[in-house]
Amino acid sequence: MNQNKKIDIKQLLWRMIRYNFRLYLIDAFFWLFIAGLPIIPGLIIREFLNTLTNQSQFSLSPWTFVILLVATGIGRVIFIFIGRVTKTQHRFTMSALIRHNLLRIILNRPAALALKRENQSQNNLALGELISYFRDDVELIEDNVVSTSELFDAGVFATIAFIILASINWQMTILIFLPVVGIVVFIQQMEHRIKRYRRASRMATENVTGLIGEIFNSVQAIKVAGAETSVINHFQKLNDQRRRTMLKDQLFTAILNSSFQNLVNFGTGIVLLLSANLLKNNIGLTVGDFALFVYYLAYITDFITFFGEFMALTKQTEVSFERMTDLIEDNTNLSNTLVASRPLYLNNIWGERQNLPRIEPIQQTYSDLQTLTVQNLTYLHQGSNQGIKNITFEIQRGTLNVITGDIGAGKTTLLQVLLGLLPLQTGKIYWNGCLINDPAIFFTPPRSAYVPQIPQLFSQTLRDNLLLGRQAPREDIEKALYNSVFAEDIGAMPLGLETLVGYKGVRLSGGQLQRAAITRALIHQPELLVFDDISSALDVQTEEQLWRRLCNTQKQQHTILVVSHREWLINRADQIIVINQQ
Repeated sequence: MNQNKKIDIKQLLWRMIRYNFRLYLIDAFFWLFIAGLPIIPGLIIREFLNTLTNQSQFSLSPWTFVILLVATGIGRVIFIFIGRVTKTQHRFTMSALIRHNLLRIILNRPAALALKRENQSQNNLALGELISYFRDDVELIEDNVVSTSELFDAGVFATIAFIILASINWQMTILIFLPVVGIVVFIQQMEHRIKRYRRASRMATENVTGLIGEIFNSVQAIKVAGAETSVINHFQKLNDQRRRTMLKDQLFTAILNSSFQNLVNFGTGIVLLLSANLLKNNIGLTVGDFALFVYYLAYITDFITFFGEFMALTKQTEVSFERMTDLIEDNTNLSNTLVASRPLYLNNIWGERQNLPRIEPIQQTYSDLQTLTVQNLTYLHQGSNQGIKNITFEIQRGTLNVITGDIGAGKTTLLQVLLGLLPLQTGKIYWNGCLINDPAIFFTPPRSAYVPQIPQLFSQTLRDNLLLGRQAPREDIEKALYNSVFAEDIGAMPLGLETLVGYKGVRLSGGQLQRAAITRALIHQPELLVFDDISSALDVQTEEQLWRRLCNTQKQQHTILVVSHREWLINRADQIIVINQQ
């Protein structure tokens, strides 16, 4: 963790409040009544008791005050019910905004660039560890944002109560609010420890969720290696570490909260002793005034305790923002990334759809591929000299271009940099002589389609995996299935394209996975087809049949760029690009 990093927590919270300020005001309005209504019952109780002792300024019967007290209680219950509705809507909106922006930032990253943890270049973040960010850290930020309105409303009540009580006895009133000063000083002294314990607990949770994801991804490897016992032992060790760090964090938080409460109770005890002495000696304090002090004390002490908890929560929220800053590698402008205003298309508190502008896909014009020129393409992996250096070549329309060379020379890296899956460090890419400024946005269907060595499928039907939410004519799907030599496999499946492939396509063989990915690429009818050693899991007959069909359609429809070591495929290539280790 970069300890010198400064997070402007006030700016971030204010930016989130402004995102849907109308909802925030509605929520604050109802909770203002919830927090403020106890002022009225306190005054009613005072006058009720003063009436019984003939010290009241009003000539009303005691039953009148009883009716007023019941009416205010019913009103507060109604406002609490409505406030819960607005609070739920506000909470969900705040958490949805953070999750939406965090996911958007991750998806906008170069796809082949690993996520880093805690600013450590050699410490990649496992996918399972992201759960801690999207669940725990987001919920903490949500609590902090929502608590601002509750703190404001409770503060309004405390201010009004302070004025009323001070008009009765200002010395006792100051004693009631004196613990606020002690809480502020205490939190400032404990800031470092609060953040340290919270950071450690979050890291321990990351390790556990990350290992769970790794276990599910590697079940077969674990069973084949007979490593079930060692994996379970390691899992138990991480859970023990998490238990200890969480215990420290929760225990320290509980100690803080109890310290706030005890500090408040100590002040309350002094106030009660002082008021009892004044009441006994009949010095400027009526029975009703004493009852008013006692009644308000409960709410005021709750406010003071809540104030201390809010300050501790804010320090813990800084840790969550710092962790997300490390994750997205942005130390400067979180307001324009993590808490940026985005349409969420949520229903409002009355069940109506929010009238937000619809985001239309960007339509970009482009010409059919004639030439693709790569000049001095360079990318070196972080912390090493491995990668590609000064790669230059040109591809013509309708040609078969084969990239080959030594293992580890950077063939896959070249494809990923070309397509924008890794950030371009130096070099230029031209499409028909026009410079491509952002390959990640440019090289998408129907300009290009990419099939990696290990295809990724979702746990859905084959049709969903092939189309990925798009629409395609039946003829195009059947043609793509034929050219990828996958039609016979589909025909042998009882449910055909409606077959569920299971987690990451576990119900398909390696060859079927690769041909499913090829079909998905062909359905888009791209100008440029990019393959990364796609036939590694195919038998010789299927592989030859696949390339024969692809090459038959290549001259009219596609330009192919493929990584391969197959000698017979290299022999029929129009261009061979050889990459050797530096």
